[in-house]
Amino acid sequence: QVQLVESGGGLVQPGGSLRLSCAASGNIFSINVMGWYRQAPGKQRELVAAITSRGTTNYADSVKGRFAISRDNAKNTVYLQMNSLKPEDTAVYYCNALGVVLTTTRAKYQYWGQGTQVTVSS
Repeated sequence: QVQLVESGGGLVQPGGSLRLSCAASGNIFSINVMGWYRQAPGKQRELVAAITSRGTTNYADSVKGRFAISRDNAKNTVYLQMNSLKPEDTAVYYCNALGVVLTTTRAKYQYWGQGTQVTVSS
């Protein structure tokens, strides 16, 4: 019913930048929170940044001042601008949509993207 498709990952040198995009499609009425999580090898998945439909943002301490999250509600798309990347930012980044209300029901759902690899290395 709902798909999240991520793009923008890749290999970048330390200090470089990348921009991730995630587009949600399907019979969506509204999405409360959209966000990005990441999971490095051998570590738990962690929240990177999230944004509500009203624009309220939340960031992990490790990325504050370097990453910026934004969204286009009309397109059900969320972006993550990543600057000053560090090797420790290397991970698979997953898009998340929380509180998704479908056009066919008032129930709320959560969806995940398939993940996109970000590698920061010289």
